[in-house]
Amino acid sequence: MAMEGESGGTGAVSDATGSRKRTFPDLSGGTSNSKSAEAMVKSVSKESFQWGLAAGMHSGLTYGLAEVRGTHDWKSSAVAGAVTGAAVALTSDNASHERVVQCAITGAALSAAANVLSDIV
Repeated sequence: MAMEGESGGTGAVSDATGSRKRTFPDLSGGTSNSKSAEAMVKSVSKESFQWGLAAGMHSGLTYGLAEVRGTHDWKSSAVAGAVTGAAVALTSDNASHERVVQCAITGAALSAAANVLSDIV
C-alpha cells in the first residue's frame, strides 16, 4: 500500500495493482452509525432552519425597505442582504467579527447583483 510522498502519488491510497481506493465508514450497522445518522439529521435540520429563516428575513427586509422607501431598487436589496448575511454569520458555530463583516459584505453584494441582473433580464 502506498501513501502520498512514498511513491510520488497524488494522495490517494492505492493497492499493489495501482487502483485507487476510497475508504468509507463502517456501514455494518452498529451504535456508532445510529449516532452518526442522528448527528447528521440534527445538523441538516439545524442548517435547513437557519437558511429558511435567512430567506424569510431577506424577503421581509426587502419588502419592508421597499415599502418604507417607496421604491424597490438595488440599495434596498443590498441592505437586506447585508443584514441577512450578518445574521447568518452570527448564528454559525464559529462567529467572529471578521466572519460577520465578510458575510454582511457578501450578502449585500449577492443581493444587489441579483436585483440588478433581474432588472436586465
